[in-house]
Amino acid sequence: MAINYNERIPNNVELAENRRLQRALEAWQPNYMRWWHDLGPEGTENFEVYLRTAISVESDGWANFGYVRMPDYRWGIFLAHPVAGRTIAFGDHKGEPAWQEVPGEYRGPLRRLIVTQGDTEPASVEQQRQLGLTCPSLYDLRNLFQVNVEEGRHLWAMVYLLHAHFGRDGRDEAEAMLERHSGDPDKPRILGAFNEPTPDWLSFYMFTYFTDRDGKYQLASLAESGFDPLARTCQFMLTEEAHHMFVGESGVMRIAQRTCEVMNELKTDDPAKIRAAGAMDLDTLQRYINFHYSVSLDLFGQELSTNAANYYTTGLKGRYHETKIEDDHRLVDAAFPVPLVKGERIVVEDQPALTAINERLREDYIADCERGLKRWNKAIKAAGIPREFALPHRAFNRRIGLFANVAPDIRISPDGRVITEAEWTHRVGSWLPTSDDHAFVGSLMRGVVEPGKIAGWIAPPARGINGQPFEFEYVKFH
Repeated sequence: MAINYNERIPNNVELAENRRLQRALEAWQPNYMRWWHDLGPEGTENFEVYLRTAISVESDGWANFGYVRMPDYRWGIFLAHPVAGRTIAFGDHKGEPAWQEVPGEYRGPLRRLIVTQGDTEPASVEQQRQLGLTCPSLYDLRNLFQVNVEEGRHLWAMVYLLHAHFGRDGRDEAEAMLERHSGDPDKPRILGAFNEPTPDWLSFYMFTYFTDRDGKYQLASLAESGFDPLARTCQFMLTEEAHHMFVGESGVMRIAQRTCEVMNELKTDDPAKIRAAGAMDLDTLQRYINFHYSVSLDLFGQELSTNAANYYTTGLKGRYHETKIEDDHRLVDAAFPVPLVKGERIVVEDQPALTAINERLREDYIADCERGLKRWNKAIKAAGIPREFALPHRAFNRRIGLFANVAPDIRISPDGRVITEAEWTHRVGSWLPTSDDHAFVGSLMRGVVEPGKIAGWIAPPARGINGQPFEFEYVKFH
């Protein structure tokens, strides 16, 4: 399982022994590089960045730090070690040997799962394309670029599966992932959240906290797949995804810390005065939380979904930590509580657990998001500020599922009340970011690229990368 760095495409999948597949991927590589040049991080071709590069899949050796020009980054194909005798843990095929090749009867839905996951990876790079121009520090710039190259590597991981296991259809899908673009009116990305703009660093931190956390749960459920190459691919991707969520959680934390410092210095909680001092007020942060959280909840799909049920029963996509759940892993007669709108109330009713697979995954995600908010609130409390962030109700601002367009004149407030369209229109500006919010946050975005310096709206990190100090030259410009 050693990774061969003499290959054009570093890998631990014995690519050199399959010359047809190697040639196909090497033919795809120039198109990828053109996409990276055209839609990857803007103006960074000659930057040397202190990046982490995968060098093995071992727990103590999958990351190697050093300066790399991003076009020279070794995007590779890495699968976690196979588990001898692995069996399918759920669904109709429970107990059968895991598949090493695509089962013919599930070819279509399995390809759709891989393409949907793969499409999110280049989308986030496109969304973040211009953020480097307004970085708050070299430390943050380096973290942005680390996220970018790893999203690119995750695309390679999905493209490998398509080329290796789906023939001509897979090759066509791999090309299409470079033809769709985030926000493109004619060829948008598949999932809505990946067509939203990421115009500023507050949006970036919220995206990496909330939306990349959705990615964690999607990858974890795919890591349970009965199709072993997909499971092993996603298991390794999860090791890199953790850093993306750390960037988001620590970024929002540092913004809140700086805001609290300004509030204490000025002895005020007046948002106008806090903004005038060049910091982001806590009300604005709450509105951004409301937006990015609600948009990310939509990524889990319909609360009741026959597609999700079919993925589960066929063994293609499991639940989060499937093997740790104490039930029969078939769910034929099981129930799961699902929130519904009944008249002017939101009620919880038991529904078939099979069709509620998405909602169970969303439950796990919500609990995880709550843990991060508790850490942010602890930092605010430590600063002596009597304020807490809160997640809005899961029905708030939804565009997909049971809570999207509940009725022509019905909406859901952040505290879970069923309200009229008129009340929504009157109060939405206090719940979701306004054009003034976006303009203000945008006005703070001024690039800071001197080692050891940082923008005034965010606190420095508690520690640097890989034992380096904050003052380290994380990016070298040429």
